[in-house]
Amino acid sequence: MRRFNLYPGKKREFEFIPRIINPVKISHAAIFSADEQVRKASEALQENMPWVKVEVLRNPLSASNYTSQHASVLMFDDVALNIVDVEKIKKNNKDAMLVLLSSNPAIHCSAPAISQEKFPHTSKADLVFAINRSEFAPEKILPAVVRCAEDKLNIEKYSRARRFIFLIVDDEPRWFSQFLPLLYNIIGQRADVMVTRTYEETLRFLFGVTDKAEINGENYLLQGRGDDVVCVITDIFFPKGDKLSSDAGRALCHIVKNYYPRIPLIIASKAKEGDDLKDFAFIMPKGDIGSLDILKNYIHDFTGMRNFIIQNKQGDINYRIQDIHDLFEVLLKAEEDTADARELRDLLEKYGRKDYFSTWLYMHGFREIGDKLRPRQDRGQRLVTTLKRHIIREILRMHYTPLIIDGMKIFTLRDLLKILHTIEPEKIQNFSDNDYFSIWLDRKGYSELAEEFRPIHGSGVKLEKKLAEVVEKWIKFYEKRGRTV
Repeated sequence: MRRFNLYPGKKREFEFIPRIINPVKISHAAIFSADEQVRKASEALQENMPWVKVEVLRNPLSASNYTSQHASVLMFDDVALNIVDVEKIKKNNKDAMLVLLSSNPAIHCSAPAISQEKFPHTSKADLVFAINRSEFAPEKILPAVVRCAEDKLNIEKYSRARRFIFLIVDDEPRWFSQFLPLLYNIIGQRADVMVTRTYEETLRFLFGVTDKAEINGENYLLQGRGDDVVCVITDIFFPKGDKLSSDAGRALCHIVKNYYPRIPLIIASKAKEGDDLKDFAFIMPKGDIGSLDILKNYIHDFTGMRNFIIQNKQGDINYRIQDIHDLFEVLLKAEEDTADARELRDLLEKYGRKDYFSTWLYMHGFREIGDKLRPRQDRGQRLVTTLKRHIIREILRMHYTPLIIDGMKIFTLRDLLKILHTIEPEKIQNFSDNDYFSIWLDRKGYSELAEEFRPIHGSGVKLEKKLAEVVEKWIKFYEKRGRTV
């Protein structure tokens, strides 16, 4: 495996600019609940998201009078949301998201309209999550609740810049309460999540309309947020109009396939009504033992999150690309004058048309290359040459792109390990909170290490020690593979 190392001596350094997906960060969280388990979960939330100031409110008056100049999330149980003054909270807090943590099993598995009819307080919340004492334990899901609220706030109210969004379509809170903690551990700070619960809400998000007939085939890319979506994970049964039927999921899948064929479609459902969609969608029996692990592997392999998978026409995996160095090696093979190389160029051309290269590059921190490749429709040898030119340039640049912590420059894994052993823990906090470590490691070609770093959060010596242990472990692995670290 070819690894690029430039000659030592005087060199130009390049600035490392991490990508920020959410310009507005939720920095304050408040919990008002009579449930001791929910209140106790504030400790786990603070440990997992140390950049968020967590407060437990004691009575309806303090909750109704809550005021913050910062982006905030307020979490209530069923009783609490019934008795607080929601309008006052919204008026006094410009960037507040209200979340219902419901312990009511009927709300867990009900569509929005049904919940709002039987339990009117559910309509007051921006998001509804399921909690209980086992599967949906509050301490497990609260970090995902805060992150989902932050994503929704930013998507709907702030940056219109190019984003990367996982769209989750399901009317039952129990499903995304189960799934989102797993998903956020995978994506880290690389993408956002949007949850929609009805057919009309989903079309409005994707296309800016509520009916298929209103989609404009000429300018649909400029309407809604569909061009930002990197994966759709959908149920088959959810509300369309006044009915709960499979028509909603089936219709949505066909619309996405027609207008956005590049978007991976995952159908999370056991319903047989989805079987005839398996030619262009991945079917995952929701709730089966091991189903979340299957879903996790698919997301890793087909949404740009981990490996770049190149499959032949028969569906066999020809190449599993882990990092930008591996991609360069594949491009060298594609330049050869052989039948295998011509077939590989055909496959690369297909992936280029579907925007797979730019998506994978975005997810691994190569924003500039992704921006340059995305509008292009190069073919054959020209595509290979274009990719190769941009990628070798980036590989060479990253050799001289340090991660700077407290004025100290980090070029190698051993530099990073040394810093983690000696620097004050508070000086690395921001780098961990915002995935800066993982983004830099991805760009350096240490994607496996970046993946293990991504879900690690915390504070103080405990965080620093954990990060150092992981780096030390991977240094040994990489050295055994013959890599310079």
